[in-house]
Amino acid sequence: MFIYIALEPYMAQYSTKYEMLYHALKNTIVQGKLANGVRLPSSRELARMYGFSRGTVSNVLEALTAEGYVTAVVGSGTFVNFQSASAPVLPPIKKKVRLSEWGERLRTPTIKEWEAANPTQSPKTSYHASKVDTWSTKRNGTVSFQLGITEMSPFSKEAWNRCLHEEARSMSEKATVDAHQPLGVMALREAIAKHLQRNRGIGANAEQIVIVNGSMQAIALLTQLLTGPGDAVVAECPGYRGIKTAVLASGAKLIEGEVDNQGLIPQSWDARMLFVTPNRQYPTGAVLSMERRQQLLSWAAKQSAFIIEDEYDSEFRHRGKPIETFKSLDKSTELVIYTGTFSKTMMTDIRLGFVVLPTVLVEPFTSAKSLYEPHPSAILEQRALAAFMSSGLYERHLRRMKRIYSHKFSLLRDMLKRMPVPIRWIDGDAGLHIFGWWLGTKEQYETYEKDCREAGVEWVRERTSHDKIGISLGFSHLQDEDLILGIGRMIEVWERMS
Repeated sequence: MFIYIALEPYMAQYSTKYEMLYHALKNTIVQGKLANGVRLPSSRELARMYGFSRGTVSNVLEALTAEGYVTAVVGSGTFVNFQSASAPVLPPIKKKVRLSEWGERLRTPTIKEWEAANPTQSPKTSYHASKVDTWSTKRNGTVSFQLGITEMSPFSKEAWNRCLHEEARSMSEKATVDAHQPLGVMALREAIAKHLQRNRGIGANAEQIVIVNGSMQAIALLTQLLTGPGDAVVAECPGYRGIKTAVLASGAKLIEGEVDNQGLIPQSWDARMLFVTPNRQYPTGAVLSMERRQQLLSWAAKQSAFIIEDEYDSEFRHRGKPIETFKSLDKSTELVIYTGTFSKTMMTDIRLGFVVLPTVLVEPFTSAKSLYEPHPSAILEQRALAAFMSSGLYERHLRRMKRIYSHKFSLLRDMLKRMPVPIRWIDGDAGLHIFGWWLGTKEQYETYEKDCREAGVEWVRERTSHDKIGISLGFSHLQDEDLILGIGRMIEVWERMS
């Protein structure tokens, strides 16, 4: 039985009808006032009930469906799909966290004592962790569907260059106050906090945000800080290879979590940490269901384990509304660590990312980052990005790039639907690449990939523990004619093989 929900309490908080109805329905479901399995009125009935357009109501229901709060059953209606009554009772915020041996040594005065006893010497520590990319954008006439290459619109480039120039002039006129701040430029951390609150539903303050040199630095530091020999870490399979490299380098045991069309499949792992890409699983593009998000939070609470949410390119949604972050669900335990990067939303060569830390991890993570980077790198770029975001140019840039990337996504998706090659393409809604599973034999694939490379087209091959072959086609850096040419070559090669 549907309960009428008053919208008046939400009018002061939200300016649009969409936001009012969305938050009113979602909060009523989360609070358990609409029980699991209850059928909601149709979009037509809701529109008449609240005096809204049917399009606004349909957009709200689509967003709640994408996020897993409701389920649409063809021919039957839309039903609540949220077990608020049986949601796990999670423990309060952890007051102390067990670190790795390496992390505990940073907490002791050992290093400071050594420096005091050896004032003329300094410890030599080197660190390097980067994603090696052997693909080129387009060389010798080859169309390369590589991953991770982005572009900026002419307007965005001009605005970004103005910000860089202004900050360079400002820094040359007076000493910077941002030196020797390992957490990063405060103005940028504040701008990120506002952006996350407004666009991703994450209520973090600037003191919990640390600027890193790309998300890989955050992944490596967290793994080294929280795990060591004898510990276990869960990572998705297939998944980002950089995570696996970081886990193994720390001496921890790697557990590969299986993935299906709803994302990572929860298990009763005996592990200290879990890496997950919930809003767009890398590389398949699957969205982690709401039920599984709750299961993973319950698992983390029981294990006293941390969940690292890696959101790398899901800001670019081509269909529907943005999906809630995993971090926004973690209201009390502070078990979810959120990482993001500007290398996907801005330019590839802007090696800036950020991590949103639970309060209990701010001090140890600061010590770890200070060891490798006592003086923050790229201060000029950090200050320019802070100005770019604070002025509203960043969100304007995102809107432009969403339109550009959505066009390329639609063009590539439509061509792939008509391609006779035995690949089952996964129909996603976001991101900068399209993923598919090879359906032929391994021998067929090896021949096909070799012939395609000779014909001037390349892509990224994804390997899994099940010996299945995945194919990722990145499109963000390619123009329409490149996409058409590349797919045309793939079709010609297969027809010759057939």
